[in-house]
Amino acid sequence: MIRWFLAIFVALVLIGAVNPWLHRLGFGRLPGDIRFTLFGREVFLPVTTTLLLSAVASLVAKFFHI
Repeated sequence: MIRWFLAIFVALVLIGAVNPWLHRLGFGRLPGDIRFTLFGREVFLPVTTTLLLSAVASLVAKFFHI
């Protein structure tokens, strides 16, 4: 179970590190990404970006037989 926590932590750190780079490439502004204001806070739901990055990760995993 500790491995899962470690894997999730590393994934969140990596996503946080590459987020500005991905935003410059257009991720987060794709059609289907939802951004709205609720109670004075901006809420962002990157639906399309998540699906696209998941497909890329799946292809990479399949290529490396992980």
